[in-house]
Amino acid sequence: MALFAVVAELADELAKEAGKLKKRAAIAETISKVHAASSESGPESDDSGLLALYLAGTPFAEADSRKLNAGGALLSKALLAVSGASDQMLTAAYRRHGDMGAAAFDLLFAARAEKTAELTLAAVAEAFAAMAVAKTTAIRAALVEGLLRRATPLEAKYLLKLMLGDMRIGVKQSLVEEAIAVAAGASVDAVRRAVMLEADLGGAVRRAFSGTLHESRMRLFHPLGFMLASPVETPEEAVERFTEKPAKVPVVKTKKPRKDKKVVVVEAANHKPGEAVQAQSFYADAEEFADAPPEDVIAKETQAGGDTTLANAAATQGVEAFLEDKYDGMRAQIHCGDSGQPGRVAIYSRNKEDVTESFPELEEAFAQIRAETDAAAGSLIPSSLILDGEILGWDFEQGRALPFAVLGQRIGRKRVSNEWRQQVPVVFVAFDLMCADGELLLELPLRERRNRLEAVVERLVERVASPLVVDERARDSQAVLFAVEESAPVERLMISPSRLVESAEEIDRAYADARARANEGVMLKAAGSVYQPGRRGLAWVKLKRELATLDVVVTGAEFGHGRRAGILSDYTFAVRGDKGELLNVGKAYSGLTDVEIGEMSAWMMEHTLEDQGFFRTVEPLMVLEVAFNNIMRSGRHASGFALRFPRILKIRTDKPVSEIDTVSRVEEVYQSQVDKPVE
Repeated sequence: MALFAVVAELADELAKEAGKLKKRAAIAETISKVHAASSESGPESDDSGLLALYLAGTPFAEADSRKLNAGGALLSKALLAVSGASDQMLTAAYRRHGDMGAAAFDLLFAARAEKTAELTLAAVAEAFAAMAVAKTTAIRAALVEGLLRRATPLEAKYLLKLMLGDMRIGVKQSLVEEAIAVAAGASVDAVRRAVMLEADLGGAVRRAFSGTLHESRMRLFHPLGFMLASPVETPEEAVERFTEKPAKVPVVKTKKPRKDKKVVVVEAANHKPGEAVQAQSFYADAEEFADAPPEDVIAKETQAGGDTTLANAAATQGVEAFLEDKYDGMRAQIHCGDSGQPGRVAIYSRNKEDVTESFPELEEAFAQIRAETDAAAGSLIPSSLILDGEILGWDFEQGRALPFAVLGQRIGRKRVSNEWRQQVPVVFVAFDLMCADGELLLELPLRERRNRLEAVVERLVERVASPLVVDERARDSQAVLFAVEESAPVERLMISPSRLVESAEEIDRAYADARARANEGVMLKAAGSVYQPGRRGLAWVKLKRELATLDVVVTGAEFGHGRRAGILSDYTFAVRGDKGELLNVGKAYSGLTDVEIGEMSAWMMEHTLEDQGFFRTVEPLMVLEVAFNNIMRSGRHASGFALRFPRILKIRTDKPVSEIDTVSRVEEVYQSQVDKPVE
């Protein structure tokens, strides 16, 4: 059986290696060795799947809903108990590295540098399984202590990193997938498809070595990656994205050409803007293309021989993109309608967390979906649906979305009372169909997915309903929640209006209309685009304009993590109150270069007023210009406001602190928002 030391030693090697190809080769070689060694003892002892899973930084397969339930506080106490170190020693070690795993290595190396590796991958998996079902914190803590006592310092370092979900070795799951393909002699696409369908990286390793990747089947109730949009600042930039020249055709070098042949490149005449341009280069008889229409030939024939550069054809077609409002809600993915698990619903957030219990009215509504067929008409209600869309707070009287500041009050709540259901009712606005009847639709062009989505929503919209309030007495039993008599069910499923757009003028008008409806802006999606999970490409773009910027002063700074360990890089900032006092309004850590962050950190070290360990209060002298998405009222900051998604635009060395913006200016910007809550 393979030792966990194999994971720890390889992870340490990978953390020091910058080259992707070398990383992939090292992972592939180790997977092969572990698989070969395990094969001698029988397939049931093959640890290569666990190896791949742990290198990717996940204790369980993505389709496995179990969690370790071990946070930083529990792990810190376990580490102190095993190492015998003091709180001060742990704090100092953490400050050096900004990483608990690295801190554990220091503390345990000092305590027992010569410990022999004995911990197996199977023992780690067994302990993780026990932690997931442990009923008390004390049991989980004892299991963690047991692992750390059996581990070498290096193993302890990566055990803690793995349990915290933060390996920091420069390895993404996609690289592990490539390494699996190399190790097993399989296709990378086949490995990735198997992982996407079954959400089991370890299972994909077993399938790859057994030659059964093609047998992978789609499973619901594990989140797929969300396709993301790239930002644009103007309608003209959006149009340019969809009408720019096709991707450059590489230089074609010909070797030992036949004199009777010529190089010809042909592009399909029905190419759609926004779709990938796939040009083929090949030798052919010149006569074969004598009658080809000129619009099909994008590179002129050239005499064979020597190097031939094939020029790009300028795009001549207009925009062919779907335009939708960009909603200011919570991006989500809903899985429902599985005939094998009737009534089961799962809702996943953009960061792949299961948030179903925070939206019980959506769970109740989508649980009504049952597959139905008719002998004559065929499928009436499809099964195994995955919908991509946005959860919005919804004003049913006005028929419009509530501001995110209102919806935000509900996000993260474990128990949603009738009061919250009435105060912030929610709906799901669908804008893409990822799966239907067990068929993954990601590779279909958007125009086809959209047609199928409209057909599905039309059939489901009236049945996907739930009451505004329920009988809360049923919460204390296993009984189904019943509607209070006076609360009739309301429809919880909507579809995002969408239309084809062709010009910058249309986009500009649509943007103004979207803002008037209190939405963030607009989205443009190439009609021929496929759905690329987890990718932010040019096939989808979003247009939303910044409200304003504010000049603020830094009042405090926090140490960063990882490569920013030991560097003050997270800045709390303030505006000026009516009496001249400084009132915090937000915190930002993005927008500056590494050089600027280093200079800011050094300056703040010298201008520290109070050192509180991880946070320092600094002299209020450094002025920043910050941008943000919007402003919300908040009791978290002394100003009474909070900036949403603040980011630093520049350091204003030219501006004195006396000229920073005021709370009155913040209030003015807040009141200018068309999507602010009704007060």
